[in-house]
Amino acid sequence: MLSYAIRRLFGAVPTLLLLVAVAFFMMRLAPGGPFDKERKVPAEVLANLEKAYHLDEPLIAQFVRYLGNVLRGDFGPSFKYKDFSVTELIWGGFPTSLTLGGTAILLAGVIGITLGIFAALRQNTMVDYVLMASAMTGIALPNFVVAPLLTLVFGLWLSWLPVGGWGDSWTQGILPIVALTLPEIAAIARLTRASMIETLRSNYVRTARAKGLPERVAILRHALKGALLPVISYLGPAVAGIITGSIIIEQIFSIPGIGRYFVQASLNRDYTLVMGVTIFYGVIIILFNLAVDLIYGFLDPKVRYD
Repeated sequence: MLSYAIRRLFGAVPTLLLLVAVAFFMMRLAPGGPFDKERKVPAEVLANLEKAYHLDEPLIAQFVRYLGNVLRGDFGPSFKYKDFSVTELIWGGFPTSLTLGGTAILLAGVIGITLGIFAALRQNTMVDYVLMASAMTGIALPNFVVAPLLTLVFGLWLSWLPVGGWGDSWTQGILPIVALTLPEIAAIARLTRASMIETLRSNYVRTARAKGLPERVAILRHALKGALLPVISYLGPAVAGIITGSIIIEQIFSIPGIGRYFVQASLNRDYTLVMGVTIFYGVIIILFNLAVDLIYGFLDPKVRYD
């Protein structure tokens, strides 16, 4: 397993290099620049700014320079956040995104898997129909619709919960966590239900029941492992996406996480910050997909890493 993990990590290097190249040139092709929104400055001052950030060099030379810095672990300074490097901004926002996304995905996993199993055990009953109809509604409503609705109802109309900010009170996290959790609960519940129904009809579960095992043991010890495989596959990129920061949720609730930095950096053409967040997100995606493949080996004994 260790050799497999090492091979996968080495195999991810070309993917990361391609990601860096595509993101770099797409950012440069976008209209505008990092100093366009500044007050009007003399041409000499603008030339000095571009020279200080090496923006006066040919594009290929800029890319080679940036790639060399990235390989040394240096993402460069932010163009807009003065006196801050991109690394400092990412590690400053990541704990907030990790807390927000980690809590949301944990709740979504526990609730979604539980509801999916419950619906599968009561297939084609009223309980199953209600749960799956609710799940389809949750999938159809994106979080940029759910978040304003929660803010309107629980924040403005009822005045039960704060509608923005982070860190002053634990209640500030309730609405953004719920807005992140609801669509994930719906997706996980549907995946779990479909997979559990198929697993319950498999031969090894029938054999376990024929041996006289209690239904609870047959489900939890035998059926659940097989039913979780598609869910684990889904959770790999889902966990990475949520933990690295939900762009929309952090923007709506004014949460100082990585997602909000990414939005502001894109609007400000803060090249280095956009690139740093993109690379960080790519690394997280690769690591979680690797973790999913390794977890497969524990859940399914037929999986081999030769």
